[in-house]
Amino acid sequence: MLKRRFDALVIGAGGAGLQAALRLARIPGVTVAVASKVFPTRSHTASAQGGINAALANVTADNWHWHMFDTVKGSDYLGDQDAIEFMCQLAPRVVIQLEHHGVPFSRLASGRIYQRPFGGQSQNFGGDQATRTCAAADRTGHALLHALYQQNLAARTNFFPEYFAIDLVRNPDGTVIGALLLEIATGELLLIEARVTLIATGGAGQLYRTTSTALTSTGDGLAMALRAGIPLEDMEFFQFHPTGIAGKGMLISEGVRGEGGYLINRDGERFMGRYAPHARDLASRDVVARAIATEVHNGRGCGPQRDHVLLKLDHLGAGLIAHRLPAIRDLTQTFLGLDPALSPIPVFPTCHYLMGGIPTNRFGQVVAPTCHGEEPVPGLYAAGECACVSVHGANRLGGNSLLDILVFGSAAADAMAEELAAHKTPQIIAPQALELALARINRWQKTGSGPSVAEIRNELQLLMEQHCGVFRSAVVLTQGIEHLDDLIKRLPGIVLRDQSQMYNMARIAALELDNLVEIARATLFAAFARQESRGAHTRIDYPARDDINWLKHTLYFRAGAQVEFKPVRLKPLTVEAFPPRVRTY
Repeated sequence: MLKRRFDALVIGAGGAGLQAALRLARIPGVTVAVASKVFPTRSHTASAQGGINAALANVTADNWHWHMFDTVKGSDYLGDQDAIEFMCQLAPRVVIQLEHHGVPFSRLASGRIYQRPFGGQSQNFGGDQATRTCAAADRTGHALLHALYQQNLAARTNFFPEYFAIDLVRNPDGTVIGALLLEIATGELLLIEARVTLIATGGAGQLYRTTSTALTSTGDGLAMALRAGIPLEDMEFFQFHPTGIAGKGMLISEGVRGEGGYLINRDGERFMGRYAPHARDLASRDVVARAIATEVHNGRGCGPQRDHVLLKLDHLGAGLIAHRLPAIRDLTQTFLGLDPALSPIPVFPTCHYLMGGIPTNRFGQVVAPTCHGEEPVPGLYAAGECACVSVHGANRLGGNSLLDILVFGSAAADAMAEELAAHKTPQIIAPQALELALARINRWQKTGSGPSVAEIRNELQLLMEQHCGVFRSAVVLTQGIEHLDDLIKRLPGIVLRDQSQMYNMARIAALELDNLVEIARATLFAAFARQESRGAHTRIDYPARDDINWLKHTLYFRAGAQVEFKPVRLKPLTVEAFPPRVRTY
């Protein structure tokens, strides 16, 4: 197989990966490789619409401490407060850095960066609505991703686009020394050796049939960590964004409600006042998603099937919509054939974001439990949606995802640079280090009868939607685990097309399905273990939040499908902690 050697390997070319790569590539003498299964500017970061949070106070009074409070409260008090303080303090600096990179933020009349209101955000620790989310119209992620890619080109980062990461390469002493990749176009293997490796592969939204995430969001990095013996943290917390296009899943940004849009049921009622009297349509995402699901369940949904609600923004005027929400207008015209300046948009909750992931500290180091507590895994880092720092806890606030990937992409790069400086000699790859990765490929049938990858993947997505959706219970989760076990037994019988390049594409789809099955198992077992309702995890058999027994993180281990626990870090770095309290909006 082909072999290349670099100082640092970044797997994934979204915002977290490109931010880390740029920081490393600017260090004299450090060589950086970025491998991605899509061209970098097609990474899923490009779909982030609404904006990035930072307490700039360009529109209303604000400071990072209020931002921290909103993030802790939004997390339903499961977020680690040291990491949250770290992120919120750095937010203004990150946005200014983006501006210097060339991100074309929308502007106020004063020339300052435009900021819009977003859900779950407040002034003065729960007071009036804050205006904190910095936006480039409704294409913020797209603008950010292109700017970072251009800066990486200038820094001479080495790109390997359209390479699929099969698995990490790990020596017997546990040190991660790179990854085995598969070139999508040719099927040829490429081994990239690296002294430090960053997983920045994004989430796993393709677990669900109705999702706002790209087809590439198949949990690849998460599954690689599991196979390397690293547990996954808080996998029960999948966020269902309240306003996906009904029946399709594409996202209608929270920025629509930030600009003054609002939800109505079949009676024309602005129903959010009954669920969140103060914040109404700008309550936290889990609150709005449950409210919509409840309205539909109680027969107040819209349309012939009463299976959605309506998002009204026609009152905002065509001019404002064209200026502030152009991508939303394009989206609804393309996929629904309606103009939101004239007609309301049918919406329903859609799988959107994974709050859990690979456990890391605030320096981006992947940490694994030991008899001494937690210790970093040598040579391995993670950042972005695939990582769990945890700044989002049980529920992420809108506008914090872009902030998360940039803050902890930078932090990971800094820690990687320190490791590179401390260990200048690369490790020699042990003969057995590639065995796990090589065992994953070429194990499916090319001829004969059996299910296809698409057939099993569709069944998996339907299973997760029916058994691990917005509302859950022990009975429904147990049924889901049993169905998943039956599905896993059928995996070895999958038949792929034996047609040169088409066969290679089918093999990659099978590898992605392998990863999704691993993540589905982790999600179902973690959801079954958590016997309370907190944030995005709603158990109808345990409807209350239970801080006495469940103010802790779950850790799912692949071996034996075991779920263990670790405490939430309630102590911030420099300020007083925010103790758990009743969460209202």
